[in-house]
Formats: sequence, C-alpha cells, structure tokens
Amino acid sequence: MPTRKEATVSRAGTEPGARPAGDGAAQEGAPSSGPGPAPRKARLRVRLRRDRTLLLMTMPAVLLVLVFHYVPVLGNVVAFQDYDPYLGENGFAAILQSPWTGLENFERILSDSAFWRAVENTLVLFLLQLVLFFPVPILLALLVNSVVRPRVRAVAQAVLYLPHFFSWVLVVTVFQQIFGGAGIIAQTLRQHGVEGFDLMTDPGIFPLLVTAEGVWKDAGWGVIVFLAALSAVSQDLYEAAAMDGAGRWRRMWHVTLPALRPVIALLLVLRVGDALTVGFEQLLLQRDAVGPDAAEVLDTYVWWNGIRNQDFGYAAAAGLVKGVVGLGLVLAANKAAHLMGEQGVYKK
Repeated sequence: MPTRKEATVSRAGTEPGARPAGDGAAQEGAPSSGPGPAPRKARLRVRLRRDRTLLLMTMPAVLLVLVFHYVPVLGNVVAFQDYDPYLGENGFAAILQSPWTGLENFERILSDSAFWRAVENTLVLFLLQLVLFFPVPILLALLVNSVVRPRVRAVAQAVLYLPHFFSWVLVVTVFQQIFGGAGIIAQTLRQHGVEGFDLMTDPGIFPLLVTAEGVWKDAGWGVIVFLAALSAVSQDLYEAAAMDGAGRWRRMWHVTLPALRPVIALLLVLRVGDALTVGFEQLLLQRDAVGPDAAEVLDTYVWWNGIRNQDFGYAAAAGLVKGVVGLGLVLAANKAAHLMGEQGVYKK
C-alpha cells in the first residue's frame, strides 16, 4: 500500500501544468522555441566577436571585389545611352548628360553579322577547350598522384605549374618559335628538303593552336587543385580496396574518381559559366596574324568597338548580353550538378 508521500508525488505528476521531478534544471537551461530579437542579436554579437580576426583578414578582398566588380556594374547603364565621355567633367557627369537611346544598341547588335561571327568563334573555342583542355588536368593529377617517390612528385608538380606564371606574350612567343614560319620545326623541315609551314598564321588550325596554348599554360593549376582534393582521400579506402583484390585501375575507378567528383562538378560549373570568356589577351595578340574572321571573340569584339571605335554604348550592350548569357549558363550548369547529386557552386 503506497504511503502518503508517494501518493502526493503521484498526484503532482498527473496534474495539468505540473513539471516532472528532476526536469526543472534541464528546462531552465534549454533555449526557448521562439527566440526573440534580443537572443538573436546576442548570438550575432558573439559570432562577430569570435570571428573578428577572420573578418578583418577578409576585408581587403571584399573591398577589392566591391570596387572592381560590383561598382562597375552600375556603369552598364551606358548600354541604353549614346554615351559620350566628353559631355561632362568626369565619367559620372557624362552618364547624366548622355542622351538615352533605349534598346537601339541591342537592336544593332542582333543585326550585326560581325557579332554573330564572334559568338560562333567563342562557342567553338569553348567546346574545344571543354573537350580537350578540361580532362587534361585530371589525367595529369592522377598520373602525378601515382608517383611513389615524394621528391619526384614535387619536381613534376613544379614543372607542370611553372608555365602558369608566364605571361601570354611569352607563351605566344614560345609557340611562334616552335610552330611559326621561322620556327624550329619549319627550319628543320627545310634543311631536309621539305617545304616548311606556318601554323601561327593558319586560320583553320587556329582554334586547336589556341587550345594547345591554354593547355600548356594553365593545366598545372588544375593539377594542383585536383591533387589537393586527392590528399583528403583516406588511405584506408585504398588499403580496403586492395585487400578485396582491386588492382590499380580498379582502385582509381572506384576510389580516386569518386573522391574527385565534387571538385570536377564545381570546376565544370565554373568553366561553363566562363564559356563566353575564352582569353582576351591571348586572342588579341594573335588577331592580326590570322585575321578577325578566325580570332574575333566576344571579348575582342567588345574591346574593338568600345576602345578603338569609341562606341561605348554599343560595346557596353554587347558586354551586358555576354554577362546575362554567362549568368544563365552558370545557373543551368549548377542545376545540372544538383541533379547529379553534387553541390555545385552553392547548395540547394
């Protein structure tokens, strides 16, 4: 038979609004289900105080992005004007005094055959670089990662990454000395009684030549990125696969490549977003050698009309079209990455 004290405790636990014994301290320390403005502001102050060093470190980069990327976006308003920089004392005053033309510049772009030729050359170069250039860093990273000796691996990384620091002037000069009409290959062929050639001035071979220059210059940077991703792969996975009887190729297919999938998806999204930017300086240096029909892309088209012809409104309209299309390509590629189960540039 229960005592009077036990009956009192039992009734207290069944009464409406009564809290079970021993739960008072836990409920007092638990956060409320609906935090108000004060707790949220307190948490924000705590996070800012905790991360103040990192925030100060990122401030110079944030300022550079704001000044050189976001503030110039406001200048796209000249795409709807007949902009004349000499109408005011400065560029901002000239924007205020330039006459508005509406969509006239965009109508001129759509009816210009030179613009569509630049679009065609840009897409051809992008597809070639996507097929021939994008897989090369992956293959080189897998090859370097298979090297056992650390010293040999370090030398291979340095040799592959060195051309990334060369300017495009130096890269084009090197290719000119090798594949030009007075280059090493042409001179060697002439010495053996064979007529030489000049690949640097051949419009038909120019897209492949530009792609080869990009591979030689920037493949090493991609190798560094993929090697960094491979360094995070646990060696236990390779050991477990080897114990299950997987050879080198099977381990590469079932362990290494799945580990690289997120990085491959991210770089592919960024590459697709950069599809309409295939190298301004590289192509401008070789534009006169092969002619505008083969080397004119959107970047050089904008530069030629905006800087050389002083048609700033028209060039701004062409650049704005390029930016909008590039944004659409990024969003589409990122959506495709989400459908494949990858994160892409940002999460869903």
